[in-house]
Amino acid sequence: MVAVENGGEEIVVREYDEVKDGSQVEEVERKCEVGPSGKLCLFTDLLGDPLCRIRNSPAFLMLVAEMVVEEKKVVVGMIRGCIKTVTCGKKRSNDHFKPLFTKVAYILGLRVSPSHRRLGIGLKLVCKMEEWFKENGVEYSYIATESDNQASIKLFTLKCGYSKFRTPSILVQPVFAHRVKITRRVTIIKLSPTDAETLYRHRFETTEFFPHDIDSILNNKLNLGTYLAIFNDGLSWRGVDELLASLPESWATLSVWNSKEVFKLEVRGASRVRRLLAKTTRFMDRVFPTLQLPSVPDVFRPFGFHFLYGLGGEGPLAMKLMKALCGYAHNLAKQHGCGVVATEVASLEPLRFGIPHWPRLSCTEDLWCIKRLSAITNQDNEEYDGDWTMSPPGMSIFVDPRDF
Repeated sequence: MVAVENGGEEIVVREYDEVKDGSQVEEVERKCEVGPSGKLCLFTDLLGDPLCRIRNSPAFLMLVAEMVVEEKKVVVGMIRGCIKTVTCGKKRSNDHFKPLFTKVAYILGLRVSPSHRRLGIGLKLVCKMEEWFKENGVEYSYIATESDNQASIKLFTLKCGYSKFRTPSILVQPVFAHRVKITRRVTIIKLSPTDAETLYRHRFETTEFFPHDIDSILNNKLNLGTYLAIFNDGLSWRGVDELLASLPESWATLSVWNSKEVFKLEVRGASRVRRLLAKTTRFMDRVFPTLQLPSVPDVFRPFGFHFLYGLGGEGPLAMKLMKALCGYAHNLAKQHGCGVVATEVASLEPLRFGIPHWPRLSCTEDLWCIKRLSAITNQDNEEYDGDWTMSPPGMSIFVDPRDF
């Protein structure tokens, strides 16, 4: 716990207490989710669990900022952070590349009550969280924010020493009332967690941000499965080892994370006209189901979603296979009553053009900022001369579903 004087007012930054802080944290979240007048905003319903977005990480912490207001202690801000080990680069070892791992921390859920902004509370929360990171041997800290969130960008880049790092795209597709048809030429195979881990470590371990504990993710109850798509062409499935020994010319894979069980979303601030148009698309889809018209799900009420991660593949037809996998994921989300499916991919990802999405619902340029906290070491505990913050972006990026 740390107490800081701020213009005569004491700000106490301490660890979140689930018993006494829950209702106050929810109130701050509610106030911070209110968008500008007349504009759409996305409200996040944490389902009564402020720790839901970090609970599945290897190590996590939530801090709150507390002040005395009218002789009562009031929570006026909070921040969440988690720690993991990921791939930060690669080096050649004999005839193949070897991944370089580093310990990173991710900051998310920074909130300051609108009535207590411009008091330096956000900066104090970030600094205190970074202290915990350093105590746990973290080498890099990073955050994700909207590219147009100037307040957040200025706080982290101008005051906290972060630099702009990557600009992945968040792609969102509505879950329609009808199922997506998948061509019979494609076979989709659900891999066991063991086979999925083998595939990921063999083909994606050198991908930037690949989590060292991929097995924990694949065996998590929120993981709905890893799916592999190949063309029929007379091939028979005999296990991932045989697949890796003799890969087909084209293949694609992805995993599905059930974010619906973690939190729900709701679009607020929509005009009556926008709501009516969305309702009309659903009505027309019900009246003419055989036409399979695209309809907008009711995102103006709380809805759940599935997150697609670990997307990858190879070959000239990998894009078509990825489209088939996304169709399969859409149907799975429909079965679970989700409003949308979402994913996040690198801006240079070759397979992104095979991922169906609605531009209006998507974010073409999310912004990740990064900061180097200490000396860099690889998994062999050897000094690594490079500085990850200065490295150019790769073609792909592995987005951890626990961070989304």
